[in-house]
Amino acid sequence: MSYPTVRAPQSGKKRMGRGFSRSELQEVGLTPGLAKRRRIPVDLRRKTKYEENIQILREILK
Repeated sequence: MSYPTVRAPQSGKKRMGRGFSRSELQEVGLTPGLAKRRRIPVDLRRKTKYEENIQILREILK
């Protein structure tokens, strides 16, 4: 499973992420603990929120 994607700032390319941020999880109504139980990767150090990742989470939860 390759979940979060993030744009590399200078090249515009996408790369594999380490997990979804808290704000991305909150946007779809998940807590970090519930996400981990559902085996969704979580990166608590990230502060950014990307609409692209929120859409991926919504697809996972369908």
